[in-house]
Amino acid sequence: MPKLISTAGFGAAHALFLLDVAAALPLWRAARLLVAGHEAAGLPTLLLFPMAYLIFGYSLGLYRREALLEPRRAIARVPLAAALGAAVASILLWLAPPELRGVPGDQIPPLLAAAAFGLSVAGCASRVALMVLRRLGLFRRRMLVVGAGPRAWDLAWLLRKEGHVGAYDFAFLRATGDAEPDPRLLADPTVRVFPAGTDFLAAAEAFNADQIVVAADERRGLPMLALLACRTAGFPVREYLQCLEREIMRLDIKRIEFGWLLYSEGFSASGLDHAAKRAVDILAALAILGLTWPFLTIAALAVKLQDGGPALYKQERVTLNGRVFRIAKLRTMTVNAERHGATWAAERDPRVTAIGRFLRRTRIDELPQLFNVLAGDMSLVGPRPERPEFIAGLAKELPLYEERHRMKAGLTGWAQVNYPYGASLDDARSKLSYDLYYVKNFSITFDLRVLLQTLRVVLWPGKGAVR
Repeated sequence: MPKLISTAGFGAAHALFLLDVAAALPLWRAARLLVAGHEAAGLPTLLLFPMAYLIFGYSLGLYRREALLEPRRAIARVPLAAALGAAVASILLWLAPPELRGVPGDQIPPLLAAAAFGLSVAGCASRVALMVLRRLGLFRRRMLVVGAGPRAWDLAWLLRKEGHVGAYDFAFLRATGDAEPDPRLLADPTVRVFPAGTDFLAAAEAFNADQIVVAADERRGLPMLALLACRTAGFPVREYLQCLEREIMRLDIKRIEFGWLLYSEGFSASGLDHAAKRAVDILAALAILGLTWPFLTIAALAVKLQDGGPALYKQERVTLNGRVFRIAKLRTMTVNAERHGATWAAERDPRVTAIGRFLRRTRIDELPQLFNVLAGDMSLVGPRPERPEFIAGLAKELPLYEERHRMKAGLTGWAQVNYPYGASLDDARSKLSYDLYYVKNFSITFDLRVLLQTLRVVLWPGKGAVR
């Protein structure tokens, strides 16, 4: 019998979120009594501050894989998420009608202090609790891999390196047609290799598997009835590429199979999703421009006064369906930086000016692209707009590269929030794997997730694209 409680769809990130909710509400209430001296009335006051904290926690990457693997470092970001959440919630509470907010305006500053303190304590406590639970062996995903060759080893290596759950236990079962098990598996004392001929269902029950992954090097002759018996007994059965996509949240370009891509789910966003995406683009672009125009104006003047060159820099880029448009940015490089031809920008490019380095680090140089968004050339979220000069060469080297143009180019994107700066063919391949995952799985809720995570990249550029 399969186990009654499975962690196949419930990992450490889900557990941490629930721990945050469970800790935030009572500690927020206690902090209101301690700091503000009373318990403010009204449902908005009760829920607004914890909700804002959870949203900023997600934005700052407190539920990402690296935060789960290094909780002590993540704890340092908890007070910032609490402070930002408390500040935004206080502003919203101040703007709300008095009859809705339930507290007089002069009580909002003490509530802000109470929220920043109470939610910081709650966030730290929940992460300490998660560390204890993980040391007890919880929230590890147990995978029975059908196959014991190089493909099976690749699966384990990739999941250990990038899997969003963060902790995996593996057992391997030799499939029909497999040669001897990969020596790297036999040398790994943390994995279990079942002997050839072991019944699939018996192996799944003995290992207490969360799911079964078919990763055989030779799939002809696989005992389908044995796999079906596992499936009907309650063990999820997934194919190698399907499992990788689900666990690492990108498409593995090196191992992708066109047949799998053809028949797998995805590429099915509705017209409503696309309409909502355009509405969000327009409303958000107008709102951001309304809030940031003073910084944009000052930055443009600084660029102009630095060397007398133009403040704006326009360049041809590629967007939806391969259409070329002219992107607008604040100039961050010296005048005539590409007099010798188009060149990929480097992380410490000597052509970048002193003001340009600041503008890039703060992302202020990107703000003029909001006008491209309003014009319909770009979206807030999408694949990074690449230059036509580079695309032809990349398309020859990387299969499916042109498929990233099924969506409008984006000011931010799934690749930008997940992959650091890079300017090589291997970097382009890795970024393409995230872009294709985005194109395949696009929805308006996916866009909102990317927008929230962009705050983390702005504050800590090394954790995402740096351009």
